[in-house]
Amino acid sequence: MQYKKSDFYYDLPEELIAQSPAEPRDSSRLLVYDRASDRVEHKIFKDITGYLKKGDVLVVNNTKVLPARLYAHTENGGAVEVMLLKRLEKDIWEVLVKPGKKCSVGKRLIISDNLSLTVEGITDSGERIVRFYYDGVFEEILDKAGSMPLPPYIKSKLKDKNRYQTVYAKRDGSAAAPTAGLHFTPALLQGLKDKGVEIAEVLLHVGLGTFRPVKEDIITDHKMHSEYFEVGADAAETVNRAKREGRRVIVVGTTSVRTLESVADENGFLKPCSGNTEIFIYPPYKFKCVDALVTNFHLPESTLVMLVAALCGREKILELYKTAVNEKYRFFSFGDAMLIL
Repeated sequence: MQYKKSDFYYDLPEELIAQSPAEPRDSSRLLVYDRASDRVEHKIFKDITGYLKKGDVLVVNNTKVLPARLYAHTENGGAVEVMLLKRLEKDIWEVLVKPGKKCSVGKRLIISDNLSLTVEGITDSGERIVRFYYDGVFEEILDKAGSMPLPPYIKSKLKDKNRYQTVYAKRDGSAAAPTAGLHFTPALLQGLKDKGVEIAEVLLHVGLGTFRPVKEDIITDHKMHSEYFEVGADAAETVNRAKREGRRVIVVGTTSVRTLESVADENGFLKPCSGNTEIFIYPPYKFKCVDALVTNFHLPESTLVMLVAALCGREKILELYKTAVNEKYRFFSFGDAMLIL
């Protein structure tokens, strides 16, 4: 069957779009859907410990969000917003710029006394390839000059920028947070480990392409942007051992799903590797490695809601989202979560 973008539309009242994260992190709500029994339960996120058991492997994405939004000006004083997308070489990045007309090849933009860039190229889709100039350590300069790239539907200012990072974030490189992981606390993770749940860390640097709207009517015409991933030897061995022994692989977030499914062979086994993935998962995709998923509630007609629909069916996911709306769950990046078993 050829699905249309409109097949993944649902109505969402604006007041259900979360503007700030829950405090504490694990106090957000959790909609639990068991596919085998077709049962729905309404819980608090910290109750997730009751659904995970000894021997389960919980796979998380340990990427760290860069303060990727920069405010620059041209040498003539014109304001330009720069969003870091992907590091191509040491000081060369792919970025989004706004407005584009001020950013022709050769143009210099000034961000601070110690940070500037020049535009070296323009991609087919209009992103700029830029080279940064600075004295010192780029990450330290960026930390001072940049701000967190919150999605446009979040109108409130974030008081603590660490709330847009997971507690296990390690590797700088994302333009957006892997938001399903925002609900975990160190204590909750330790409780899962004490119970015998194994934690496997993979990496996928989240690009804005993940959140780009699907413009094509027929979803198979949509092309995903590539994102960098890594699956290390330890994570591959932890997942493979679970697969061999018939234990569950429970994945936190659509980014971790895309990483595992990009790497897995027909039987769900992983090999250590790194590279770029453009995998686009939508119904009736057959999952090779992923047994269960922790995820947030995603935008209508987005590639993310299509991925979740592939796990439990388009009609069922729309029914679950309708339930979440009726129950006044909070949606999107700072919203509540789902556990699909």
